[in-house]
Amino acid sequence: MSILIDESSKVLVQGITGGEGKFHSRKMAEYGTNVLAGVTPGKGGQKVNGVPVYDSVREARSDHELDVSVIFVPAGFAKDAILESANNGIELIVCITEDIPVHDMTEVYRYVRNFTKSRLLGPNCPGLISPGKSKVGILPGDVFQQGNIGIVSRSGTLTYEIASELTNYGLGQSTVVGIGGDRIVGSNFIEILQEFDGDPDTDLIVLVGEIGGSEEEAAAEYIYRELSTPTISYIAGFSAPKGKRMGHAGAIVSGNEGTAEAKARVLEEHEIEVGRSPSELAGIARDLLD
Repeated sequence: MSILIDESSKVLVQGITGGEGKFHSRKMAEYGTNVLAGVTPGKGGQKVNGVPVYDSVREARSDHELDVSVIFVPAGFAKDAILESANNGIELIVCITEDIPVHDMTEVYRYVRNFTKSRLLGPNCPGLISPGKSKVGILPGDVFQQGNIGIVSRSGTLTYEIASELTNYGLGQSTVVGIGGDRIVGSNFIEILQEFDGDPDTDLIVLVGEIGGSEEEAAAEYIYRELSTPTISYIAGFSAPKGKRMGHAGAIVSGNEGTAEAKARVLEEHEIEVGRSPSELAGIARDLLD
């Protein structure tokens, strides 16, 4: 099995006529993802990579059964794109766009959670992939291999590196989920951990964190008290200078809090092994599964 997406997922691409939308919709289709429709206001009636384009999500849904949307629109329009999908019953919304204003995401987060049945991943996330079945977003499909390890990550590029290390060890993945690195994201570690814990084909979970915030510490407590699936972790930023923001908007360290060492210490105190490099993490995974 897998979580959130599989070979039956039916995908809508918002912003499909832009450069990123065109490129990644083609890559998703080449991977085997069911990319059925695209939306760009004012561009309805066109086709991109053979995919019909509509002026609105409502129009696209009138012609196609759709359950996943992936968003490649500029930051200033991303709030409206997310809300449009949520208001039209899209079950999973994957927002790749970064640098969305915080006040926009504050409104989106509250509305999607409290007034819709949609789940939001991102913004500023790479998307997700169930290897051999479907990929939604910008992940490079060739580094992933079908298997029984679930990955949930705040990072993007680092996720690919860790998956590649696991694949090189002959360790495949059930689903790989990027939750995004902005200050406000639609889904957190704990919610994705719960999904993996309910997946009978996920035998090990890898949590990929980074400096800043307290999401990893909250996840460590949940894993220790509630999770039945074995979990290991990697934290990016062991060499990051204090007080520096590294990469993501949420990756900022305050004093001694939020550092990689502090997060690793909390995880290890909760009996979660932490790899200090992607290759070390892959070795830990191999040993646990053996």
